[in-house]
Amino acid sequence: MTEAHREFEERSNAGTSLNFIEQIVEEDIAAGKNGGRVHTRFPPEPNGYLHIGHAKAICLSFGLADKYGGQTNLRFDDTNPVTEDTEYVDSIKNDVHWLGFDWENEFYASDYFDQLYQFAETLILKGLAYVDDSTAEEIAAQKGTPTEPGRANQYRDRSVDENLDLFRRMKAGEYPDGAKVLRAKVDMASPNMQLRDPIMYRIKHAHHHRTGDAWCIYPMYDFAHGQSDAIEHITHSLCTLEFEVHRPLYEWFIQKLDIFPSRQIEFSRLNLTYTVMSKRKLKQLVEEGHVTSWDDPRMPTIAGLRRRGYTPASLREFCDRIGIAKRDNLIDVGLLEFCIREELNKTTHRVMAVLTDGRPDGKPLKLVLTNYPEDKVEELNIENNPEEAEMTYRRVPFSRELYIERDDFMENPPKKFFRLFPGGMVRLKGAYIIKCDEVVKDDTGEITEIRCTYIPESRSGSDTSGINVKGTIHWVSVPHAVEAEVRLYDRLFSVENPAADEREFLELLNPNSLEVVRAFVEPALVEAARSGTQTNFQFMRKGYFILDSDSTPERPVFNRTVTLKDGWAKEQKKS
Repeated sequence: MTEAHREFEERSNAGTSLNFIEQIVEEDIAAGKNGGRVHTRFPPEPNGYLHIGHAKAICLSFGLADKYGGQTNLRFDDTNPVTEDTEYVDSIKNDVHWLGFDWENEFYASDYFDQLYQFAETLILKGLAYVDDSTAEEIAAQKGTPTEPGRANQYRDRSVDENLDLFRRMKAGEYPDGAKVLRAKVDMASPNMQLRDPIMYRIKHAHHHRTGDAWCIYPMYDFAHGQSDAIEHITHSLCTLEFEVHRPLYEWFIQKLDIFPSRQIEFSRLNLTYTVMSKRKLKQLVEEGHVTSWDDPRMPTIAGLRRRGYTPASLREFCDRIGIAKRDNLIDVGLLEFCIREELNKTTHRVMAVLTDGRPDGKPLKLVLTNYPEDKVEELNIENNPEEAEMTYRRVPFSRELYIERDDFMENPPKKFFRLFPGGMVRLKGAYIIKCDEVVKDDTGEITEIRCTYIPESRSGSDTSGINVKGTIHWVSVPHAVEAEVRLYDRLFSVENPAADEREFLELLNPNSLEVVRAFVEPALVEAARSGTQTNFQFMRKGYFILDSDSTPERPVFNRTVTLKDGWAKEQKKS
């Protein structure tokens, strides 16, 4: 049993109230529908990487089947050869597995191309489908408007024999792209625009990633989807609310073909603040170089979130917290950040990293302990995580020369500044209490070094100095420090709801979504990261970070997952 499966069982056993989809499923089971069987599917189109919205759909479809002892199919909706690629297929499978789920069967809509074609001929023979020579623009005009009915054209009255002949010639490749389409003959006067003779097949002379050049006609989503569900005997076909108006057509095809009656149920899609979920827009961001790749840590893709340091458990927890509703709403990204903070606070080692000011030649502030022996190095035992049930420690080298954050020293501090200043005292984390005696500056007046004295009897864990100080700062031993690149990520967009903004979405990009800084980190951090014993860390007082795939043995790279500040929780308390 996977971790994800255990989570869903625990929630079920805890008596968690049912969402509306679970209520429907339990009613179906109680009524003996489909023999009490629950079979769901997750049907992504392999034309891009999955995003956080897909994570919600994955957790729902797989979680529902898990809860009721059912099965879930992974089915790729590969009916558009122009936009699809095996790279996307592989990334989707990887993302589903990474989230903690496995599928019962792996299918592709292209597996059913022969069967779907036969379904189309069946509808032609029943007088319920016809070949239309109209252009896309003409068809759109003929469909009317939401307040005005559509109008039939002359092709709607073609005979069954003519339609069958034309459709077979379409399949044989006799016509160029766009010359003809196959349409269902439903109701051109229906108030539901989806029922006004929707297109079932279009001509596309394009190479398919699985079927090659075997086909030059491809089914539309509305024709392929419901029939694929029926072929697989899917009991509950879960999709987002934009497909609610498509459900009558879904049911019309099932009824007219007299095939397995899968049930389509719609739920609200995930809309997240400071984020866009349109796969088209995400692809544009990648192709135009606004981000580095699909897995850029600023992207809302599952791959991007993984690279940024989010965990499968944190995404599942997020999806569970937002719940399943019948109405779309905008979810605060702060909730997502809260979920990863909650997990990483319990699991990550607290380590020391000194970040510079962001300049390529940025330098940390050197602190020299003038009364500490020049050739002495201590190995201090510093706790990894106070949240651990059984405390563990790591060895951290301590020497005469240390790096500290420039923000931890002020020459002329304001009141209640509890860090270091001339004449002031602080504790070095896990080490000694020190006092600042002297400030050294270069010719430009920039502080290059501060000289301090340490109190030998004040060592953490065995302090007998009797001195109390209010401030504690972190540090890194200069001769042992490892230089690293640190990437500080922020929101990709500068407005809360980019999708609702009238401006071009690229104008809304946050120019400060990434800051790259030089840093110096303790050697134990790099050793743990390289060995794989720990890849997520809490940089003391800075946030949560993860080792990035761009790292090299000579220069590690760390991505900030999220800051330590929990703004979302504070806002919840206010409300």
